[in-house]
Amino acid sequence: MSKIEVDKVDPQSGTTLTLGTSGDTVSIPSGVTLANAGTATGFASIDWQSTVVTGATHTASANQGIWINTTSNACNLTLPSSPSVGDQLIFSDFTRNWSTNAVTLTLNGSKYQGNTSPAPVYDTAGETVHIVYSGSTQGWIPINDGAVALETPQSYAIEYLVIAGGAAGSGSNHGAGGGAGGYRTATTTLLTGVTLTATVGDGAAGDSDHASGANGSDSSLAGSGLTTFTSTGGGGGGAGGPSGATGPGEDGGSGGGGGAFSNGDGTTNPGGSGNTPSTSPSQGNDGGSNGAFGTNKFPSGGGGGAGAVGANASSNSVAGAGGAGTASSITGSSISRAGGGGGGAYTGGTAGAGGAGGGGAGGVEANGTNGTANTGGGGGAGNGASPRVAGNGGKGVVILSMPDSDYSGTTTGSPTVATGVSGKTVLTFTGTGTYVT
Repeated sequence: MSKIEVDKVDPQSGTTLTLGTSGDTVSIPSGVTLANAGTATGFASIDWQSTVVTGATHTASANQGIWINTTSNACNLTLPSSPSVGDQLIFSDFTRNWSTNAVTLTLNGSKYQGNTSPAPVYDTAGETVHIVYSGSTQGWIPINDGAVALETPQSYAIEYLVIAGGAAGSGSNHGAGGGAGGYRTATTTLLTGVTLTATVGDGAAGDSDHASGANGSDSSLAGSGLTTFTSTGGGGGGAGGPSGATGPGEDGGSGGGGGAFSNGDGTTNPGGSGNTPSTSPSQGNDGGSNGAFGTNKFPSGGGGGAGAVGANASSNSVAGAGGAGTASSITGSSISRAGGGGGGAYTGGTAGAGGAGGGGAGGVEANGTNGTANTGGGGGAGNGASPRVAGNGGKGVVILSMPDSDYSGTTTGSPTVATGVSGKTVLTFTGTGTYVT
C-alpha cells in the first residue's frame, strides 16, 4: 500500500477536491479526529446550539439542535428555507414549559406531513421534536415528537395551616357561643408537579330561631402524595329558652358552648366536644357549660377555641368567654386564629368576650358579634328578652409556605402571594384554589 505524506492537499484547478471514486470506501483510522472549521454537508450530524432560544420568534437553520425555553412566552419557530432532502432539525423543551407556552412552527414555504396548513403546534411539557425533510411531496416529517419523562423529580418542604369555618352562636333568648373551626398545621415534603387543592370552609350563618347554632364547614388540603388534610367546622352554640328543655353545645373542630335554661332550674347544659373527629395533635377544644345557675340572668357557655376550652358561666350572671385561638407565624408575624364565640346573658348579666383569634363576643339584650373572617372564629351568642340574632362564624383559611426558590408561580383561585417572608413564599387562600408544586 502506497503512502503519501503531505501537510496540505489542494485541488489542481477550481475549488472542488474529490477523494476516491464512486464505490470506494474512505477509512478514518481509530483515534483520528476530524476537525471541521467550515460547513459540512451531506452528513447526518446535528449541530447543537449553545445559545438557548428564549425569544418569541426564532429562525432555524438546517441540521441544528435547538433548546427552546418558553418560561416567559410562547415561541414561533420558522423552519429553514429551501431545505434539501435529508436536512434535519431537533428542537427540545428546555425547561418543560411547553404545556404553558407552546411552540408553533412557521413552515416557510415547505409542507409538513404533506400539508401546508394548519401551523403545527407543540404544547406538551418535556417534548423533544426531531423532523427530517423528505422532499417537496411530503415536506418535513417528524420521526420523533414525544415527551420525555422527568427522570430527576425534585421535591421540597411545604408548611401548611388549614382552618375550618367557625360555627354560629345560638340566637335564642339564652343561646351560647359558637365553637371555632378546626385548626391544623403540618409540614410535608412533596415532589414538584403535584397539584394541591385548597378548599376553604364557610362560617355558619347566625339566626334567632331558638335552635342550636349551625356548624361551620370543613376546610381541607388535598393532592397526590398527600393524605387529604381536613379541619372540621366548629360546633354550633347550644340553644337556650324560651322555656323548658334547651341544648348542649354541638361537637366540631371546637365545641359550641352550652345554652342556658330559661326557667333557671339549675340543670347543666354542657359544651360540645372539640377535636371531633379525633386528630393528633388536637384541632380544637370543648365548649363551656352554662354553669347550672338558678337565676334570671341565664348566662351561657363560651365556644371552644383552638388553644383553649370555652369558659363556663362563672356566676349566676356572667357568661363564659370563648376559648382562645392559637398563634402561628406562617405569614411572617405571629397571628392568633380560631378563637371561640362568647356566651350571652340576660338583662343585667355580663356577656362573654370572644376568644382571642377572631371569636365574636356574646350579647346582653343584643345580637351576637360575628367571628372574624378567615380566622375560623366562632360567632357570639345572641341574648335578650326577645330573640336576638347570633353572630356568624368566621370563614376559614388555608395558608401554604415554601422556600422562595421553589415557588412555581402556578396557582388558581387568586390566593394572596407574599414573597421574601424570611426566604419563604406564602400563599393565603380565602376561597377554593390550587397550587402546583
